[in-house]
Amino acid sequence: MARKFVVQTGEPVLREKCTEVKKFDKELFNLLDDMKETVRAEHGAGLAAPQIGVPLRAVVIDVDEGYFEFINPVILSSKGEQTGPEGCLSVKGKQGTVTRPYKVKAEYRDRNGKKHKLTAEGFFARAVCHELDHLDGILYTDRAQEIYDLQEDGE
Repeated sequence: MARKFVVQTGEPVLREKCTEVKKFDKELFNLLDDMKETVRAEHGAGLAAPQIGVPLRAVVIDVDEGYFEFINPVILSSKGEQTGPEGCLSVKGKQGTVTRPYKVKAEYRDRNGKKHKLTAEGFFARAVCHELDHLDGILYTDRAQEIYDLQEDGE
């Protein structure tokens, strides 16, 4: 495993529609392991492959509900609404107010290619929507009602 550099806004890879993963092999396992190490080192809730310069449909999410790997994920349905703050490892120093579904049902494959379905609510649903947006070249700043600079507080 290796911590990877997180690309920042302005990098073209963040605006690409990512390619579907077709091979579930050691290369994919290494990518997912690197993404896990990177998201944890950066203290993020999630990370999409394009954020480390790889335009593949792969996402990792690390929230209170656990650590998840989503390959070729699709949101099947959504319900409700929540509005709250979002940040992004690829948009350093900023945060925005974004409205997302409160509950989502998603289908995805795991690192071995096995198909799964999952229901996420609250912050977990927000993280799923945020990360899946990355796979289509969408940043939270595209959906935000307002964007503001984070204040440095010396921590």
